[in-house]
Amino acid sequence: MEPIALAVIGGTGVYALAQLDDVTTVQVDTPYGAPSGPIRIGSLGGQRVAFLARHGEGHSIPPHKINYRANIAALKQLGVARVLALNTVGGISENWGPQVLGCPDQLIDYTWGRISTFCEEAGSEVLHVDFGHPYTPALRAQVLAAAARAGVSVVDGGCYGATQGPRLETNAEVERLRRDGCDLVGMTGMPEAGLAREAGLDYACLAIVANWAAGCAGDEEITMAEVLANVAVASAGLPAIVSELVNQ
Repeated sequence: MEPIALAVIGGTGVYALAQLDDVTTVQVDTPYGAPSGPIRIGSLGGQRVAFLARHGEGHSIPPHKINYRANIAALKQLGVARVLALNTVGGISENWGPQVLGCPDQLIDYTWGRISTFCEEAGSEVLHVDFGHPYTPALRAQVLAAAARAGVSVVDGGCYGATQGPRLETNAEVERLRRDGCDLVGMTGMPEAGLAREAGLDYACLAIVANWAAGCAGDEEITMAEVLANVAVASAGLPAIVSELVNQ
């Protein structure tokens, strides 16, 4: 079987990679249960690429109910070594407005109650992985270089604040995130990144800014229509970035 050059995990508003050719569907069983859905494997630029919709292809799984361990384990079982995570987020800092793409380099985990490690079961090897740089620096560099070659603007760096969801944050919570140094806020950044590190996978995030976080643009109500419209605009450059990235 040909190796898989890249796996892409899609977030809210990104449920497929339309540019894949000769797509096959793989159902993977893992020791941690079933992943969020089928893994679609196809050809892009002469390379095999896998795609998994994090919330399910019908967006039926809320952030706190995603089986992150099964998702990462399934990709690992397929021989994946590099994972590009697409995360739909709210912007906090000035340069993280709606319709922006960014590649964060840090994160803070505010989630709770999620199984966040492969060391959960009795008898599992205890892994104390280095997580000082939660996104693999080499893969981040490749993503940024791919975006530059594709002519797609991507913010380099920033801190992702991972919150519990599925509700959006209060104004006060976002203000706390700002004080803590977060530039963007989302609900699926953890434990996915930590599990990828435990599994030995290279992992980087492309954050898709769907809206200003609560209180960052006055008291305007955040609607799903606004979120999905902004995701569609921001995602327009993703196919070109992925096409450049697969051959690095």
